[in-house]
Amino acid sequence: MQNIPLQLNPSGIQSSLNNTVSSLIEQITPELPHTSFVTDLAFIMIIGAVVTLAFFKIKQPLIIGYLFAGMLLGPLSPFWSWLLPEGGPPGDVLEGVGILSDISALHLFAEIGVILLLFVIGIEFPYAKIKSIGRVAVGVGTLGLFATLGVVFYTATALGLQFMDALFIAAALSISSTAIIVKILEDMGRIKKESSILVLGILIVEDVIAVILISSLQSIALVGSVSIESIIVVVLVATGLIVGTFTIGTRVIPPLIDRVAAAEHREILLLSVLGVCFGYALFANIVGLSVAIGAFLAGVLVAESKSAEVAKLLSSPIKDMFVAIFFISVGALMDISQLGDYIWIAIALIAVATGMKFGGNMIGNIIFRQKRGKALRSAFTLGAPRGEFSIVIVKAGVDIGAVSAFLFPLIGIISIITAFLSPFFVKAGDKVVEKLEEEDV
Repeated sequence: MQNIPLQLNPSGIQSSLNNTVSSLIEQITPELPHTSFVTDLAFIMIIGAVVTLAFFKIKQPLIIGYLFAGMLLGPLSPFWSWLLPEGGPPGDVLEGVGILSDISALHLFAEIGVILLLFVIGIEFPYAKIKSIGRVAVGVGTLGLFATLGVVFYTATALGLQFMDALFIAAALSISSTAIIVKILEDMGRIKKESSILVLGILIVEDVIAVILISSLQSIALVGSVSIESIIVVVLVATGLIVGTFTIGTRVIPPLIDRVAAAEHREILLLSVLGVCFGYALFANIVGLSVAIGAFLAGVLVAESKSAEVAKLLSSPIKDMFVAIFFISVGALMDISQLGDYIWIAIALIAVATGMKFGGNMIGNIIFRQKRGKALRSAFTLGAPRGEFSIVIVKAGVDIGAVSAFLFPLIGIISIITAFLSPFFVKAGDKVVEKLEEEDV
């Protein structure tokens, strides 16, 4: 008998294994279809808990654990690309992310997370604190933002990006991430420090400017000129909302919350403060501002009531859950497969944007005669992270066809890298200030 050599086909074996695994999954879980959001939520919570526990054990910030957990769940995790059948994960990347089937629902829950995060933080900042840093926050925030925008635009152009690509990426990298910074400060127990109050004020100013930038950039892309009228409208609306909150709002909302609290029923109080939170976020969205601004102002109003601490304790567990979903979903959406294509551009832009953000904020703090320690801590904190508004700005440009499609994975890569760097920047700021204080002694 003629000996026939045995030839193994690795791709055939993997394909057969993939089909077998998929068939087993379908047989084992017929009552929980992959399209169910309950299934997605189970994966998020289980993997999120395991990964964040591991990061906690090695003394790393939880936000990095959340992002890493999201990347494990994402479509480009090596594990899932090997396990799932040939052709990749089911559905389009925005409809099916790795083993997650309904990313649109994740976006909804993520937005709830941002709203609750800013609301609970707002409870930490009654009107008196906000008033004390108002002028400084506007000045430092505006200077740091536009200094960063100008230099990053020049750098992006020098790297070969086209005019509109450079303009949109510069605008995106000039906005620090409110959600990431607030979460880091909260985890480190620094949210009530004097420098953190200034940082939060600057972030709110940047969020208002970001709304103006989005409408202005879209106007430039579609019409070829900036709509001065739209900028004036946004500024007037933002000013009206803030002034109205600190005049009419502080006289109406806190007494109402105290009346509800007088009933001594925690469920009713929780529903009431959440009603204020989402109602104010909705109102801000209707008038064309960020829901984050509305949620923060709602928190400030609750802070003026006598029941602020109880309201914070009731809201915090819900906030923690949705904030976790927010950061895990951000990690899941990041297209790390294109890291090699854009890594050097990303590193160059991160270096320039971080340096300019730090320098611009330091100059602003010096102009407004802030204490050295406070100035350094705020500049280090604001230097690195880019996140939600950065992604929104680039996505707005991609959606209207004004910029190249590659900007979206590029800003995703930058967001992930800067999110990982941010806790270390905050710690570096503390160390620098402590060292300077020791030298002064």
